[in-house]
Amino acid sequence: MKIQWTLVVGLIFALIIAIFATVNVDSVQVNYVFGEARWPLILVILGSVLIGFIISFCFSAFRMYGGKRQTKAVRKDLEAAQVLINEKDAEIIRLKNELREQGASAFITEEISGGDKIQKE
Repeated sequence: MKIQWTLVVGLIFALIIAIFATVNVDSVQVNYVFGEARWPLILVILGSVLIGFIISFCFSAFRMYGGKRQTKAVRKDLEAAQVLINEKDAEIIRLKNELREQGASAFITEEISGGDKIQKE
């Protein structure tokens, strides 16, 4: 729904610019650093809008690329953390089995909030 509203607002903005540009068709003088020229005001307005669009598009593309790169880095960190958690879980199970094999029947198990059991004497 947000994309549809963005499209509608963009079309309304483009329509306003087009109407404004067609009303202003007089020739104006444009000064460059290296010279000057006379251009129809409609071309100056539409050219300025086009340049603004291109600059905005470049900035948004750069932000989107940075966001994707950051997302990839976070996913990579998450996968590494998940591997570490799996290794630690396997080590916990191995150590519990070793305790059982060594006759740890004298130990008392106590429940804690995470659902894991800890061994106490």
